[in-house]
Amino acid sequence: MTGNVVMKKRIAKVFLLFFAAFFFLSFRLVWIQFVRGDELQLQALDNRLREVPVEPKRGTIFDRNMRELAISVSADYIYAIPPQVNRSGKAQEIAEELSKILDIPVENVYNRITKNGSWFEYVVRKVDYDKATAIRELNLPGINVAEESQRFYPNDHLAAHVLGFAGIDNQGLEGIEVIYDEELNGKRGAIVVEYDAAGREIPHAMHQYIPPEDGNSLVLTIDETIQFIAERELDTLMASTSNPKSATIIVMDPQSGEILALASRPTYDPNNYSQYPQENWRNIAVSNSYEPGSTFKVVTTSAVLEEGLVGENEKFVCTGSIRVGGETIKCWRYYNPHGSQTFSVGVQNSCNPTFITLGLRLEDKQKGNFYNYIRDFGFGSITGLDLPGEASGIMIQEENLKQVNIATISIGQGIAVTPVQLASAMSAIANNGTLLKPHLVREIRDKDGNLVKAIEPEVVKQVISKETAQETLGILEEVVSEGTGRNGYIEGYRVGGKTGTAQKAGAGGYLQGRYVASFLGVAPVDDPKLVALVVIDEPQGYPYYGGTVAAPIFKRVVEDSLHYLGVAPQYNPDEKEQTENQQISLPDLTGLSIDKAEQALRSLGLIADFRGNGTIIKDQNPAAMAKVTPGTTIILQLEEGEATEMLKVPDISGYRVYQAANVLEAMGLKLVPEGSGSAIEQNPKPNSNLEPGSEVNVIFQE
Repeated sequence: MTGNVVMKKRIAKVFLLFFAAFFFLSFRLVWIQFVRGDELQLQALDNRLREVPVEPKRGTIFDRNMRELAISVSADYIYAIPPQVNRSGKAQEIAEELSKILDIPVENVYNRITKNGSWFEYVVRKVDYDKATAIRELNLPGINVAEESQRFYPNDHLAAHVLGFAGIDNQGLEGIEVIYDEELNGKRGAIVVEYDAAGREIPHAMHQYIPPEDGNSLVLTIDETIQFIAERELDTLMASTSNPKSATIIVMDPQSGEILALASRPTYDPNNYSQYPQENWRNIAVSNSYEPGSTFKVVTTSAVLEEGLVGENEKFVCTGSIRVGGETIKCWRYYNPHGSQTFSVGVQNSCNPTFITLGLRLEDKQKGNFYNYIRDFGFGSITGLDLPGEASGIMIQEENLKQVNIATISIGQGIAVTPVQLASAMSAIANNGTLLKPHLVREIRDKDGNLVKAIEPEVVKQVISKETAQETLGILEEVVSEGTGRNGYIEGYRVGGKTGTAQKAGAGGYLQGRYVASFLGVAPVDDPKLVALVVIDEPQGYPYYGGTVAAPIFKRVVEDSLHYLGVAPQYNPDEKEQTENQQISLPDLTGLSIDKAEQALRSLGLIADFRGNGTIIKDQNPAAMAKVTPGTTIILQLEEGEATEMLKVPDISGYRVYQAANVLEAMGLKLVPEGSGSAIEQNPKPNSNLEPGSEVNVIFQE
């Protein structure tokens, strides 16, 4: 009896255990099937599905005329699937084959292609076509070749400090590339492939292609031709006996705040940025603060005029120095004082005592008055330009200002500014006193070219009145026509400007023999189209003054840019006679469209007179290669038809760079210039036949 009870208890325990196990398994089944079913199904799918990334094409960066400055081109990358490589039993042989082709140590390749716990591993990125083809032909197990995009800058170092560069993963690292990285980058796609538990691709299994979304494109405010003109002058400067430490040029449209050119030296090629020292990447136009010297006197001038603190015929006496708060501050021409002079003559002479007297008047009228104008012009804070690393400049804390500080700031010492701040301030004066936010991007467009966003001019503040701005420009014009800025004068245009020669500050005071030479100007002053700033850091030798080193560069940059933009000159009688005697070789316009022929003639100062019906030039009078003077009317006979397939190279001897660029562009050819001044030699020779888009190499010389 006792045995039966024990047996029954054991059976009951077994039954209970069985029931508990059954209950647990049932609960587990319900939990897995219904509660976590979707989640586990996705995990299982992930375990057998593998994604090979497909990179999007980064958006194109254009100049304002839709010329390509940065593009994406196709490149190949080599990747490995380690499980397949290991299973082949030929990992060492595969590594050796890849090592030979890719010129990578065998050990490095072997470690990548056999990496434990990884199903996908890059072997090498951005490999050239020949190497990729060789690897494809080997058909190595577990090794594949796929396509991705690579950033390419077709003009090498042109506008490098504006564009910046993108890294190996097409991520923006410098310049516009990093500021607008999200717009340019797009979204990654993938090729989805199904594998079994052993890591083998399942034949005829599910494959899916998720297309990438290409990035948006940018249209910059930069003009490729004006950018070239600025960089041409910087290259000439750096190769000259001046051989400065660095230099920068900014060209702006004062009516819109658009930057047409921003160039610095030393520079680098963004296609091979890693081969240059990192200091070459630095954009000194926005990141470097420096004492501006006399170019800052344009701010003092406009502030004094706005406050009405100087009389039209008031006299100022320069004895070579001035005493302020126990300190003696010399005039730059202390050895031969300016003597008695009116305010406008004092500006022409860049006389320090005159400006110091007026700077102190501003502060005497109301404490903090001068600083208010300085801040209103944008100094002491970033401009918001769409480039990384912008500095705000350096200003003495207002509570620490002494009278001597006001005196030195009024002549551009004791304050540090960035080149872009100074160019923006001058643009405000040229824009009837309205300060605009400087910018580098005009439009954002999608991959199909449709407009996504247009960047409109942004008003920051009305700093001075229109009347004060125009009066300031009038005084600055006298600086160029009669004062220290004579070397910035441009025939046929009314130019205003200010020179600057600032001794560099260092530990213990100002550094002997180390200067920053600069020229800040606007043209034409009666209808401002361009503001330009040239800053040269530590020019070597003598002379090192802004009026002798920087002003001629300003002249060449702005002169060529005004002609290129088609801004009509207004010559005085002597200039007009000299210009009218200039002989121009007439290009062969036959076969061109009406628009292109008219563009070519306009750039040479010639007038087109179209005769007959049609859209293509049939004949011209005078004939090609004839020598004509500016203002000559060229008769063009029209006919119906299509533009010619082969183009005749014009004789561009004597042309300026802007003329050669405009004529060749109108004819469908591309200028490759060397030097500056007038054309003295060209290749191919005049009258040669070329296909549209061909290059014409031209040597220019002053």
